[in-house]
Amino acid sequence: QGAIADYNKAIEINPQYADAYNNRGLAKYNLKDYQGAIADYSKAIEINPQYADAYCNRGLAKYDLKDYQGAIADYNKAIEINPQYADAYNNRGLAKYNLKDYQGAIADYSKAIEINPQYADAYCNRGLAKYDLKDYQGAIADYNKAIEINPQDAVAYVNRGIAKELVGDLKGACADWKEASSLGDQDAAGWVRDQCQ
Repeated sequence: QGAIADYNKAIEINPQYADAYNNRGLAKYNLKDYQGAIADYSKAIEINPQYADAYCNRGLAKYDLKDYQGAIADYNKAIEINPQYADAYNNRGLAKYNLKDYQGAIADYSKAIEINPQYADAYCNRGLAKYDLKDYQGAIADYNKAIEINPQDAVAYVNRGIAKELVGDLKGACADWKEASSLGDQDAAGWVRDQCQ
């Protein structure tokens, strides 16, 4: 709220201050005022039509409102302006994933990884899409990579464990769930209790 008050003042002083609108949008987004955030991002884009971050941010707000097609349109625009925008590819992948376009999602996650080979979330997301296509070995390989980059990612251990269970490696699954449980994942703790004695 304090941030919004400051951005309001900045905009009052300079009504053409695109960054102030974008940043006020981020503050509103964090308060879950997605419509208010979208209005601010749109204003930033109106002032600066080449503002890739504002398109990406607006896409995220639309995504949270489950307007996946609208989100994809904004990510397309962000990528058109900045073809090396890894987050825009990853986020567009998430929107495609929610539309059950798993192949399209995988292509976007792969592009994000190509731009930023240390992008743990993109590996994790790609693993999930591969999992939904029943490519469990491919999913495990992506989770391996995500965990290598970020060994504290409980979700990657949980998901890798599920994929391992499905390829018949219960011992490996239990090891992953124990690790996830030690990182605070409650579901994993339950599975360890029920399946790993």
